[in-house]
Amino acid sequence: MSSIANMMQKFAEHNNLLNFEGNMETIIPGVYFHRASKSSPRQPLIYNSGIIIVGQGHKIIHFPDHQIKYGEGDYLVLGVPVPLECEAFTDNNQPVMGIVIDINPVMLHKLVNQIGTHKPFTTGQMSGVQSAKIDGAMEQVTHRLLSVLNNPIEADVFGEDIVKELVYRVLCGPQGHTLIGLAMHDGHYARIARTLSTMHSSYANQITVEGLAEDVNMSVSSFHRAFRQVTFESPLQYLKKVRLAKAKELITSSGSKANEAALKVGYTSPSQFSREFKRHFNKTPSEMLIQLHN
Repeated sequence: MSSIANMMQKFAEHNNLLNFEGNMETIIPGVYFHRASKSSPRQPLIYNSGIIIVGQGHKIIHFPDHQIKYGEGDYLVLGVPVPLECEAFTDNNQPVMGIVIDINPVMLHKLVNQIGTHKPFTTGQMSGVQSAKIDGAMEQVTHRLLSVLNNPIEADVFGEDIVKELVYRVLCGPQGHTLIGLAMHDGHYARIARTLSTMHSSYANQITVEGLAEDVNMSVSSFHRAFRQVTFESPLQYLKKVRLAKAKELITSSGSKANEAALKVGYTSPSQFSREFKRHFNKTPSEMLIQLHN
């Protein structure tokens, strides 16, 4: 067991989470603990923007033309929310464990501005998801974060500063450009990030690619190209996946009927919704509910 995994195990023991499944927010706002005792098959999900540090187990993210595998000793950087298909694996019958850190936009912009006064930024592939190896500095700040999570006083006093250092380490690391681009207001990456924010808040409204491109002052062709580079999806495919994910949440968490959920997320045709839901999740809404209650 790695040192980070060992500290995550101690966190789980200290907080009576040895049988916990899923994600939970810790005593530091914006920092979450994840645990899964079993492997999970490939399934569609929406990963929110943030930093994921893996202590144990591994996952494979599937995109249309490539995969990203990350696990113990890796961290994942997500600059924007991305719909994707993911499968998770336990290793040596030990649970998957990790921590997730939300990225505060105000903190990010301040850090990028501060770093930029000392050294020029390097450019890299403009995409919303990248993985990297945990180096010595990243490992040390992760240790400090996991340590204070078991101490409410220290978490209150030092937590925000430790999260700030962790984000700084990511910004200075090999995938820092995934976050740096968000702070560049006029860059294509930042414009697509603003578009995604619009899509996630207004998915139930009538949305056109032309309207989205106009909102961020881009031509339709440039917008299409930049959008696919960041999300690995076309704008309409991305919107469809967001709507279907929201519909699934309404059906499984709120008990909404399929037709009702379809209308709430922006579908005008219940039959089209049913076809696309089945194709995306490989289950009809009713089959998903049956599985949920068994």
